[in-house]
Amino acid sequence: MSPAKNSSVRKGVDFRSVDSQPEGLSVSVSPLRAPALLLTFGILSVVQLWVFQTGFVDWLFPQRDYVFAPYTGEHSIAIRTYIISFYISFSIYGSGPVVARFSFAIDLILRFLAICAVLDLLNFAFLSLLGEPYPLSVVQIVAGLLGFGLFSLMLLERGAMPEEKRVVTGNQQNLRMFLRFLATATIAGFISAFVGSLDSPVFQEMRDLTLLGGVGPGIFLFLPLLFLQLYIIGIIERAISAAKDHSTPISVIVPAFNEAHIIAETIHHIDEAAFAYGELVELIILDNNSIDDTADIARKAIEEANSIEGRVIHIANAGKAHALNRGVEEAKHDLILRIDADTQINPDNITLAVQNFHDPEIGVAGGIPMPPGGGLFDRARLVEVLLKHGYYAPALSAFWGLIGVPGMFALYRADALRAAGPFSIGMNGEDTDMSFRIAELGYRAIVDQRVRYVSEVPATVAHMREQRMRWFRSVYHVSARAKDALASRTLSVRGKLVLPYMLLNSARRAMMVPILIFGLFQLLTDTGTDNILVWQSIIAVLVGAPALVAVFAILINREWWALLAMPEYLAFRAMRAWYTLESVLSIRIRRSARPVVHNPAPKASENPS
Repeated sequence: MSPAKNSSVRKGVDFRSVDSQPEGLSVSVSPLRAPALLLTFGILSVVQLWVFQTGFVDWLFPQRDYVFAPYTGEHSIAIRTYIISFYISFSIYGSGPVVARFSFAIDLILRFLAICAVLDLLNFAFLSLLGEPYPLSVVQIVAGLLGFGLFSLMLLERGAMPEEKRVVTGNQQNLRMFLRFLATATIAGFISAFVGSLDSPVFQEMRDLTLLGGVGPGIFLFLPLLFLQLYIIGIIERAISAAKDHSTPISVIVPAFNEAHIIAETIHHIDEAAFAYGELVELIILDNNSIDDTADIARKAIEEANSIEGRVIHIANAGKAHALNRGVEEAKHDLILRIDADTQINPDNITLAVQNFHDPEIGVAGGIPMPPGGGLFDRARLVEVLLKHGYYAPALSAFWGLIGVPGMFALYRADALRAAGPFSIGMNGEDTDMSFRIAELGYRAIVDQRVRYVSEVPATVAHMREQRMRWFRSVYHVSARAKDALASRTLSVRGKLVLPYMLLNSARRAMMVPILIFGLFQLLTDTGTDNILVWQSIIAVLVGAPALVAVFAILINREWWALLAMPEYLAFRAMRAWYTLESVLSIRIRRSARPVVHNPAPKASENPS
């Protein structure tokens, strides 16, 4: 298919389905709602910043933010004013009954102010003991992080979410993985502290570099060094545990809804990969109530194939999870490969992925979803996947912290899949939920960086908006369904470390556009803070250390030409932030919090290894 024709077909894809907006869990969001929220947020911010600027309340808040304790130094942004302004604006424009949103706002603000009061009282204690307060910049960073976390936890508690399902836990190596994480973090911290202590002109310039947000080379180096160590460990462990001669018959399940434009090509690629693999490959196309010619085209493509045994099954109930669960029931073999209907695998993909299952601890393995090219967002998407799937995912797997293996290409151990299943119906992120539960059984979830397949990227703004709102909402759906992994006393790297980070990061991204607006307003109203610090904070949010890590991910994955796409990727990050904001606006706020279940998590009956 020529690039021009491919682009034309991609733009005409009917991308909406019942999975776009799960019934009862989300509502449609007008494109005008986020701008209205930002306008209201801007007005609230300007009014509060002006009041602080007048000096009328300096007797109570000398730092010109909702801070009543004395601190040393300055802060770049009045973070508490920003957080409260966002809470109010979100509650005005969020989804759900007015009374529910009003009580949500009151609850959020009171809890956040209580947290801030505790921080300030601790500073008074610090001052009385040591005779000097700690820096304002430090406490404001802590307040901001706690404000992000509080928003996500409250949304998890008060938002309409999937029904919780107990997480079955098996024999895991959590203590060893926590110690591994602690050891790599200590090494990264030591090196970062050493670099930060160096008194040389080069490092002084780095401390002043706006791109780093004014944090200096020491702090900036910590996370990159941490993930670099973990990445190396993850790559080495995967290479050692895999076996080139390991092969076994597999079943391939492909859910398909209105995929007439691409299903034949998908089947052709699976057939080529089956030929290269050399073992028996069973293909099951799950026609998920399509209204086009998907089923007929799939049957014809299977008849023309040379290396697969295939069939088409009609699934009357709409929703991808219905199709997947039927596919798991029908699959005959010990390994089950799930592939999306718009995924084009390469000839070596099955062979390479199966090699990992020589290790009995592997429960699910994925790869890197490469964009097809030629689309509006493909170049930016390439940078995104190299960073997320080609760098962070192998690093997370090094301490058994990988949660999500995308359903675009996911190879499961059938016993683990059935023990953790079925796929959840009526939620976003059923693939992440499944790989998380398989890992909690005591298996490892990994990404094999050698497995690179072509996965569809939205070619229109409307399709990208639908996809990203669905993806970003899935963070909350997965966390809510596995809430006991967050709240129980059971030690879990994923439940106690990675899931909380995902929730924190989701809130941070939703609040990214507002903080840029707030920083500009504060710069213009001049509340007494250092303008250079404000500019550094604004640029750090726009570009910042993540952009530099993205460059490193490109280099380590040897996709050199992707460096040219960095400007597009930075713009794409801003677009993702916008869609994250719209995504949380689509979650319906309820009048009361969901009840908390304190039953102990059930245990797996046996060691999966």
